[in-house]
Amino acid sequence: MAHAAPAPGGIPRRAPAPEVQAGTSPDRRRTPDVLGARTHRIARIAVPVVLALVYGYWVAADNRAGGPITGWNLLLGFASALVFAVVCIALLALAPRMIREVHALLWTAFVGIAFGFLYSQSGHSILRSIVMSALIAGATFVVFFYRYYTREDAFGRRIR
Repeated sequence: MAHAAPAPGGIPRRAPAPEVQAGTSPDRRRTPDVLGARTHRIARIAVPVVLALVYGYWVAADNRAGGPITGWNLLLGFASALVFAVVCIALLALAPRMIREVHALLWTAFVGIAFGFLYSQSGHSILRSIVMSALIAGATFVVFFYRYYTREDAFGRRIR
């Protein structure tokens, strides 16, 4: 077997261990922020707008049920997209200032209402739309509450 020959000069000395402040761990480092602040500001508006356009198209497509595209159908799609975008941007601005329970409830209500309206456009009964919306909203609440409970303190501030 081949082994590496020892380096001349004996055993190399190791650098002294860095001092660690109380409460910090060298293993818990933040991931690098690849995108700049300008990109985050643009994405804070662009992502809800793109999601709203997809949602509006989906509402319009479900409403027409494979029939011809009409002016009212286009109006419904654009109005749905506008409401979706405005509410989503408002939630992105206001919800993080709330306590974690209210934060989760606001997003739950948004997702439940958006899904319920979308589901009702596909021709199902209002009762079935309510039940499906409540199921989706319940699952959303569980996921968001867990996420905010594990990442925020009781006042809604992120745990670092």
